[in-house]
Amino acid sequence: MTTAWVKQAISAIDADFQRSADTHLIRLTLPHYPGIYFYLKDESTHPSGSLKHRLARSLFLYGLCNGWIKEGTPIIEASSGSTAISEAYFAHLLGLPFIAVMPSCTAKRKVEQIAFYGGHCHFVEQSSQIYAASEQLARELNGHYMDQFTYAERATDWRGNNNIADSIFRQMAREPYPVPDYIVMSAGTGGTSATLGRYIRYQGIDSQLMVVDPQNSVFFDYYHQRDRALTGHCGSKIEGIGRPRAEPSFIPDVIDSMMQVPDAASIATLYWLESILGRKVGASTGTNVWGMLQLANQMRAQGKQGAIVTLLCDSGERYLDTYYNAEWVAQNIGDISPYLAQLNAGQAQNQRELIVA
Repeated sequence: MTTAWVKQAISAIDADFQRSADTHLIRLTLPHYPGIYFYLKDESTHPSGSLKHRLARSLFLYGLCNGWIKEGTPIIEASSGSTAISEAYFAHLLGLPFIAVMPSCTAKRKVEQIAFYGGHCHFVEQSSQIYAASEQLARELNGHYMDQFTYAERATDWRGNNNIADSIFRQMAREPYPVPDYIVMSAGTGGTSATLGRYIRYQGIDSQLMVVDPQNSVFFDYYHQRDRALTGHCGSKIEGIGRPRAEPSFIPDVIDSMMQVPDAASIATLYWLESILGRKVGASTGTNVWGMLQLANQMRAQGKQGAIVTLLCDSGERYLDTYYNAEWVAQNIGDISPYLAQLNAGQAQNQRELIVA
């Protein structure tokens, strides 16, 4: 029997969803790519500030309906920050204790936002340690380990119900190319790429899904080798995406292709994108957009026209101490100038063509 508290909790989450508008689909104008249209699904505008707001909502509903979350249940999550912020938001909404297990190098702003929602942080030295530490805390506190890396792909209704894929294709309906040639997505849990890939197949849509993966992540190698035993020796420098193991929620068979993106290219792209959007974005968005531009280069070389969609995952304001700190970038990422020069050269040509037009 469903308890009164669980009914109230589900109602509170549904009411929060009802108060929320959909996120914008921003069109980028890049004249250097004639006939190719670029779109960013801006997930930074969710109440908790990132794409992970959708995942956190789904995970809480999944846990509540499975009987795993009850009144007073401590919630524990393994995260690099953004999922933890979003889960802290929903835990606060339901009056539940929340603990985020995160690498000690997690951006300071993310830690502050978790605390803002009443959550607490438990730090580990290596990203590979977050799983065992989360399981141990859940046992000690008689809590629920949310385990986004296992449940992300199954907690979301991928057939529709206003999921991110459904939202993208509805918003594309009046565009010059309503069916994009490509959707580009980076993988953190693998849940969003699974939702996108399954939806595309379920609806019979002729778009291709390309997943971009940063350095020091095993997703790219696992996609090609299909060896679940693959592990990485160090964590990704691009917070929120890339993993040291092939997570259970990563479903390679719904992906059409993958691309590995150098960290320096991801960071150069977020600086370049700031000059176009007039605001800062996170590094995972840089990874996404770099992949999008490589696909556009291929389309242009082949004389093709069409559309490419990717995600703006979160705001760069969370990373002022890291990705937007030149000293930190030099020490942790390296020289980004070759990639920045490449991007700026294309942008300069865009501006010349706009002046001539």
